[in-house]
Amino acid sequence: MGRFIFGLSLISVTLVGFFAWQGWQYFRSEFPDVSVLKTQYPVVHYLGPKKPPRVTLSKSRPPSWVSLGQVSKVGIGAIVVSEDWAFYQHGGFDARQIKEAIKEDWEEGTFARGASTITQQVVRNVFLDKDKNLWRKLKELILAVRIEESVGKRKILESYLNIAEWGEGIYGINAATQFYFKKSPMELTAREGAFLAMLLPSPKRYSQSYRARHLTEYAQDTVSDILHKMTQARYLTEQDRDRELSSALVFEVRPNSEVPSLPVHESEMPINKAKTAL
Repeated sequence: MGRFIFGLSLISVTLVGFFAWQGWQYFRSEFPDVSVLKTQYPVVHYLGPKKPPRVTLSKSRPPSWVSLGQVSKVGIGAIVVSEDWAFYQHGGFDARQIKEAIKEDWEEGTFARGASTITQQVVRNVFLDKDKNLWRKLKELILAVRIEESVGKRKILESYLNIAEWGEGIYGINAATQFYFKKSPMELTAREGAFLAMLLPSPKRYSQSYRARHLTEYAQDTVSDILHKMTQARYLTEQDRDRELSSALVFEVRPNSEVPSLPVHESEMPINKAKTAL
């Protein structure tokens, strides 16, 4: 009897160990190795207006890639304060923002508000599928912490700037500055950086300001708000902010054939078509 119980126990332990090992292997397969971002570069492949872009990793640096040192400090500052104010303080995700988003969504009965940090956006766009469910969100949070620990802030922010969308088929800050202003990222002014930051939540929709050649009322308010935040975060002095607020925003003029034609959202219709100083 004793041998039977011992044998049964041994089989049970073996089975538990086997299934635990299989479970661990499955768990590991669900979480990609985000540390590869230390030595590789994410590349966005535009597949047309009706298909989502595809992101792959390359061991060689893409020709259009720019390092943080090749982007103006005020350009970086505008994007950081707009997209992820606490980027340099959090460890991958912002618990306070997540709490506020859950509260707001609960009160409004929707799931409209996002609370993704720059780190989470990089993880989601480079390493995860596009499914929207709680399991994917959990993986996103776990991987955001891992990538902060293994890759670091600089490469995360650099990757974000090089894969972010700034309009139909416009990916990366190098392409964005060339398209909208015909200049390099290093030449970006604070106001131009604030304009690009304003586009990020919904670039196809908010880029109506470029097509209309002047800022809509919403765009003006948002750009102004970003410039004030830059002063609070000490990217700008008050004098620099006031100068930027009073300066004109000059867009690169392109033939209509080069500008994507998209339906204008009613909340983004130009307020004053006669205005030319931006």
